[in-house]
Amino acid sequence: MGLDFTALRSAIGQLEKSLAYACSPAALADAGLREQLRNSVIQCFEFTYELSWKMLKRYLESTEASPAELDTASFQNLIRLGNERGLLRSDWRHWKTYRQARTDSSHTCDAAKAEAVFAMAPDFLAEAQALLQELTRRSAQT
Repeated sequence: MGLDFTALRSAIGQLEKSLAYACSPAALADAGLREQLRNSVIQCFEFTYELSWKMLKRYLESTEASPAELDTASFQNLIRLGNERGLLRSDWRHWKTYRQARTDSSHTCDAAKAEAVFAMAPDFLAEAQALLQELTRRSAQT
């Protein structure tokens, strides 16, 4: 049985749409609207981030010789393994930044942290899109 990427695909689409709205002329002209759309981007980032690393783990569990070892692997080792297998666009340093942004996103009442997460979201979107593309490509080959 193959993996179902529907939820990840949908989350990526929502993040993409939220970013487009947040960067639209209407949002840039209205600070209140921009703030609300920024918050939407942050929420979509959180969800997409969680689905991305969990889908990476599921894929690795389905392809590694010792999938049980992944249950005890640190997040850092999971990302490194995904990178070694050519599944990720970026290395551990970038994923560490995404992970910190996810942690910081729970403090969106702090405007500076919210803006930092928002600013990083386009880069993460590209990462999530690349992951989905690679997972889909490899799943189609099996």
